[in-house]
Amino acid sequence: MSAADTTFRIKAVIPAAGIATRFLPATKAVPKELFPVIDRPVLQYVVEEAAGADIRDILLVTGRGKTSMVDHFDRRPDLEQRLIDRGDTARLSAIMEPADLAEIYTCRQAEPLGLGHAVSYAESHVQGEPFAVLLADEFTAPEDGLLQRMIALQAKTGGIVLALLEVPRDQVNRYGVAAIEPTDEPDVVKVTKLVEKPEIDDAPSNLILIGRYILPSAIFDAIRVTEPGKGGEIQLTDAMAAMLANGTPVHGIVFRGTRHDTGEPGGYLRTIIELAMRRDDLASFKDWLTTFVAERNESQM
Repeated sequence: MSAADTTFRIKAVIPAAGIATRFLPATKAVPKELFPVIDRPVLQYVVEEAAGADIRDILLVTGRGKTSMVDHFDRRPDLEQRLIDRGDTARLSAIMEPADLAEIYTCRQAEPLGLGHAVSYAESHVQGEPFAVLLADEFTAPEDGLLQRMIALQAKTGGIVLALLEVPRDQVNRYGVAAIEPTDEPDVVKVTKLVEKPEIDDAPSNLILIGRYILPSAIFDAIRVTEPGKGGEIQLTDAMAAMLANGTPVHGIVFRGTRHDTGEPGGYLRTIIELAMRRDDLASFKDWLTTFVAERNESQM
């Protein structure tokens, strides 16, 4: 099977059932995945990333109070007609675009018991094929081509393919961490060990797992026998580590592009500002921000 064939067959799973306690009280009624990054919700950026890799079948694993995520990808004939009547073609195109990105399917996780538990809900949907898992609070630019490279690598190597990112050593205890060996391909590594949220001194490297995975369907059997780990949750990293120990090949792509992490307030605000500074239509904001920072620095001198 060629990488191109796999690209068009592969499905994506987006776990999005979490409570997002770090954003309370805002997330009491509004899913974090629908928080706007300028004029699009975070979740749309994630789906656009998948669509950029020719993934057109996406399963959202949702939870209580999150049906509005699905609504965002539905058509709104009443709103569309209002914009047509006004001749507002730009906004009309913007609200119709989400429905054309992919086929969106949903299932409901009864309670959030960890990423591994959430992924297990996708078993019947992926039908025994390799699939992508995209965490809903981070995204990369489609033009960076991360998902395409991961899909192509998995088609060649089989097993598991991970996206890895170098971070300062003092941050590794917040993530899954990989020990690696180099390969002959640039930025492609062989993963020899996986540890979920290790102590800083015990971490095997400063390469963390970011929220992009290509997994074989055998992951579901591994999740079934994975005991709850830290926080009483069934960790996907633990299930992958067990597969690695049993001989499943695991490779990683060390990502050199820009990753936007909206999973906590500081990262969410940084993402908004980073993307706003790239937009020509927000020139007045860029001018204001430049002046604001300069005046604040001057006042603190």
